[in-house]
Amino acid sequence: MHINELIEKKKHGQDLSSEEIHYWIQGYLKGDIKDYQVSALLMAIYFQGLNEKETYDLTNELLHSGDTVDLSSIQGIKVDKHSTGGVGDTTSLVLGPLVAAAGCPFAKMSGRGLGHTGGTLDKLEAIQGLSVDLSVQDFIKQVNEIGLAIAGQTANITPGDKKLYSLRDATQTVDNISLIAASILSKKIAIGSDALILDVKVGDGAFMKTKEEAEKLSTALVKLGKAFNRNVMALITSMEEPLGQAVGNLIEVQEAIRVLMGQGPQDLEDLCLNLGAKVLVLAKKFDQEDQALEALKETIKNGQALAKFNEMIKAQGAQIDAQGLLDQDLSPLLGQVTAQEDGYLASLHALTIGEAARRLGAGRLSMEDVIDPGAGIYLVKKIGQKVTKGETILELYGKDSSEIQEIIQDIQAGITYSKDPVQAPTLILHEVR
Repeated sequence: MHINELIEKKKHGQDLSSEEIHYWIQGYLKGDIKDYQVSALLMAIYFQGLNEKETYDLTNELLHSGDTVDLSSIQGIKVDKHSTGGVGDTTSLVLGPLVAAAGCPFAKMSGRGLGHTGGTLDKLEAIQGLSVDLSVQDFIKQVNEIGLAIAGQTANITPGDKKLYSLRDATQTVDNISLIAASILSKKIAIGSDALILDVKVGDGAFMKTKEEAEKLSTALVKLGKAFNRNVMALITSMEEPLGQAVGNLIEVQEAIRVLMGQGPQDLEDLCLNLGAKVLVLAKKFDQEDQALEALKETIKNGQALAKFNEMIKAQGAQIDAQGLLDQDLSPLLGQVTAQEDGYLASLHALTIGEAARRLGAGRLSMEDVIDPGAGIYLVKKIGQKVTKGETILELYGKDSSEIQEIIQDIQAGITYSKDPVQAPTLILHEVR
C-alpha cells in the first residue's frame, strides 16, 4: 500500500477502505507520509467527497489518534453542546448553568477562538482567577459535585484532527461536509458525553452560508453521532446578525449573566431555552420539551440558574461573582457606529462585526495572539428596530484606537436601512434528528 495509490483512487472517485484510511492517518502522524502527499489526498477528497462509511472510518481514526476521556463515573446522563461558531455566540455560558440547575449534568470541554469566532475558554478566562485547565479527575469531580464544568481539552485529545485541520486550513480544504463532520464528532466522542446537541449556524456570520449547506452538515453530524451510539440532534440557527447584543469576552460573560437573571436579549434567551429543552429530553430528564422548557424558565425565575453559574466559576477559582462581573469595566469606549439615515435596520453584516471585534482586541488570528478581555462590541440596535439618523447602533470598546475610523467605516458599509418595517431574522430554522 502506498499513499500515491490512495490519491489516485480518490482522484477518480473510488472509495477508500478502512485499512487504507488507517494507513493514511497513522502514516501521517508518524511522519512517514508527508504534508504534500496528504494535501493532494485532501484535495481529491474535497472534490470527490467521502461516503458514510469512509466518514465513519476517518472519524474513528481521528478519535483513536490520542486519548479518550472516560466520564462513566459521572452520575446520570451527561450532556454536551457544540456550536459550529458564530458572532456573539454566548450560548454555552447560559446553557450549562440552565441545564445543570434543572438537574442534568453538563460536562463540556471546549476550545479557544480563532478569527472572528469567539472561544468559550477565552470568555471564561475574562473572569479574574478562573482556570479552565482542569485535570480529567478534577473535571469529573466538579461535575459530580455541582453538575457543571466547562474546561479546556486535554493536550492529547484527537492529535490527528489537530494536525489534519492545520493542513486543511493551509490548503483551503476546510469546507467539506465529511471532513467537517469527522473533525467535530471525533473530538466530541473522545470527550465522552452521552447526549450531544449541535447548534449549526447558518448565514453571513457563520461557516455555513446557506440553509442547504447547514442541513447537509447537520444530517451528516447526526448520522455519524448515531453510528457511534451517541444520542445526537442538531438545531440549525440563524447567524445573519450577531446573537444577542454583545460580541467579545467579558462583555459576553456579562450578557450571559443578564440572561441567567432574566434580563438579557430575547434572542439569546430563546435559543438557550430551546437548546436546553431539547437536550433535557435527549438526556431523558423530561418526556416532553414543553415540560423541560417550563423547568428551565423556572430556574431563571427562582435564581437557581444564576446560582449554578456562581458555583461553577467559584469551583474553577474565580475571585469574583456574577454581580462583581456585571460591575466590572470594559476597555475604553473608542467609538460609535451611528445610523446614516432614518428608517429600520435591514441588515447588519455579522461577519464584519465579528472581524471588527477581533481587530479591537477581542479575538486572534493565531493562537499566539494576546486577547484583551475587555474589548468588544455592544449592539444598541438590531435588525428590525427603528433608528433615527445619528443614533448610536454599535459601541466599540478596546485599547488601541489606531484602526478605529477604518473599523467604523467597514461596519457602516455592511449596514442597510429600509423605510418600511423589517422583520427580525427567524432564529431557529430547522431541527435534524
